[in-house]
Amino acid sequence: MKILKTLLAMLAVIAVIVGAWVALSIRGPEAEFALGETTGPRPKLAEPDEQTVPSIKTAEPVGWKDGEMPVAAQGLQVTRFADKLDHPRTVFTMPNGDVLVAETNSPPREGGGITGMVMGYLFRKVGAGGPSPNKIVLLRDGDGDGKAEQRFVMDNPALDSPAGMAFREGRLLVANHNAVLSFPYEPGQTTLAGNAEKLMDLPGGGNHWVRNLLLTPDGTKLFVTVGSASNIAEGGIEAEAGRATIHQYDFASRKSIEYAGGLRNPNGMDFNPHSEELWTTVNERDMLGPDLVPDYLTSVPFGSNYGWPWIYWKQNMDWRVEAPMPQYLLDYVRKPEYALGSHVAPLGLAFAKGGNLMGAKFQQGAFVARHGSWNRRPLAGYDVVFVRFDDRGNVLKQPPLPVLTGFLNADQEAHGRPTWVAFAKDGALLVSDDTGGVIWRVVAPGATAAPAIVPLPKRTAPPQGKGTGRFIMKPNAQSDLVKPER
Repeated sequence: MKILKTLLAMLAVIAVIVGAWVALSIRGPEAEFALGETTGPRPKLAEPDEQTVPSIKTAEPVGWKDGEMPVAAQGLQVTRFADKLDHPRTVFTMPNGDVLVAETNSPPREGGGITGMVMGYLFRKVGAGGPSPNKIVLLRDGDGDGKAEQRFVMDNPALDSPAGMAFREGRLLVANHNAVLSFPYEPGQTTLAGNAEKLMDLPGGGNHWVRNLLLTPDGTKLFVTVGSASNIAEGGIEAEAGRATIHQYDFASRKSIEYAGGLRNPNGMDFNPHSEELWTTVNERDMLGPDLVPDYLTSVPFGSNYGWPWIYWKQNMDWRVEAPMPQYLLDYVRKPEYALGSHVAPLGLAFAKGGNLMGAKFQQGAFVARHGSWNRRPLAGYDVVFVRFDDRGNVLKQPPLPVLTGFLNADQEAHGRPTWVAFAKDGALLVSDDTGGVIWRVVAPGATAAPAIVPLPKRTAPPQGKGTGRFIMKPNAQSDLVKPER
């Protein structure tokens, strides 16, 4: 009997120790750097602090009361374009001005070990653990007063965690978590009743399930984002096939290619109006401490690679990754252009273009919705910021400007979480708030429509000069080709 009591006492002590370790691990350390130090073209990179259990610091959702709203930057005004929506995420404006909003959430999640259990708990805690509504809502401001007085729910059995949307030649393109679909659709239509045509399959589900779409300006190709299934390929690199990449679909050939890779979780996409380059926002890896790794905004040239899962910020190895690194990867990994802060979770992206009503202060650059951290102390993100660019399309070294704040209250509870940004046809900035269930409308009162931005002229390489076809090497006294004396 004594032995049994002793064993039980020892088990109780072990349970207390393990519980305390888990509690301390989950709580995690405070950030060493201020958020601003992990932003910009040259962010501070802390020493990696590998974690077995992810730190948790969440903002409990409390919603918005009537009359409450975020805080707009000086010179801007924010109002409700629409509210009482069910987890609105992506926003797309049709040519006729109708605003389409995807009410959506993750498909059912499976597995994931300790990290998966923690993530599941986290999603439930912040109000994102429910089933996906799987709907697209059409919002229409028919009288032009800045508020959508008409609302139409467009559901279709083919919708499965829908996110990105695009419109092309009488077809509404929708990115489910596992496929890109094409529906017959015309501007003004208030239903989505037609049969879906599948354009391409996508790797489904995973830790990162949102798929975004962006048409090229000429409408011939479609960019598709697909995030990784995991944090650092801990489920095996084979499970990441076709993931952590931006695909490019060609409508003429009906085939796709992997346009760029090594992007852990790309989300927002837009074209820089000056350079016409593709840019994206990316959520970087977790569990290296509160100051690593900064999420980022970057241009994405064809064939570029940003290193995930083996490398971050061009030359920093992640030694946790077990999969063998491709040969010569370090030789061609590209450095991100602009850090947005560690663990801020940037999602929506929209460059300021001609016709917007945001005023002179917000004309040269990009608007980014930072959804907010779940594993950093103190909390970071939960805002919309503006990253400034020069008139040649280059990102500046200046810190991001606040556009919308106040999503967190004084008790660090979340009224909402900004998710996506898009421009309405009248030039107002629309911001989706998935936790708050609101689409916010932001303008600079009295501002005139911004002038159109003229893209930089294209340059072509000069013609190659005509040569003799012979290459002659003539050594001189300083040359290594001089024959040594004997």
